[in-house]
Amino acid sequence: MRQREKTFRHAVVTGTSSGIGQAIAQRLLDDGWRVTGFDLTPASIHAAAFHAVSVDLTDAKARLDAIDATSDVTALVHAAGIMRGGRLGSLDLSASDLLWRVHVDAAIALADRVAPRLIEGGRIVLIGSRAARGVANRSQYGATKAALVGLARSWAKELAPRGITVNVVAPAATDTAMLADPERSTVAPATPPIGRLIRPEEVAALVAFLLSPDAAAITGQEIAICGGASL
Repeated sequence: MRQREKTFRHAVVTGTSSGIGQAIAQRLLDDGWRVTGFDLTPASIHAAAFHAVSVDLTDAKARLDAIDATSDVTALVHAAGIMRGGRLGSLDLSASDLLWRVHVDAAIALADRVAPRLIEGGRIVLIGSRAARGVANRSQYGATKAALVGLARSWAKELAPRGITVNVVAPAATDTAMLADPERSTVAPATPPIGRLIRPEEVAALVAFLLSPDAAAITGQEIAICGGASL
């Protein structure tokens, strides 16, 4: 297994053009992985082991075409995400559809295609959020992130006999461009008790561990990286 880890590690990572997805892709590249990045906007990573694929993850056909054209996948990391917020009574109902398609439908479609092809030791990691536990003015966003936990726990039970793990990494407010998204202007991020935002590289380090052989006994878990925000 150790030898296979060195020679046959290929991760599909969504959302590698910025933020957490970019940090995950870079960390995996630094660790010797091959990485295929699925992005709507051009990726800023330039490395021999990185292959960028332009794809709209809300487009059902496009995302399936993209994953079907990608071979030898040993890990899937769904990090692509968007933020929409609003107060109950004045919610933008169209935002629910968009959030669901990016966070949940894309995760389902990609995992459904990848899981049957994964070998023993394969990995699936979904990037969730502490908002899944409930945050005022982020009900629609939190609901989609909570759905990822249900998916991961169900898939973990199905895939455990094959030696494949599925987990959710749930960060608190993270220092990414998403914090400056005008769509969340009414929802100010809360600084965790450690006195600073979570760094994307810290999330990437946790994901890298979950993809490693050392994490083979961790599956079906929602792991918070929150700087004490969930205490």
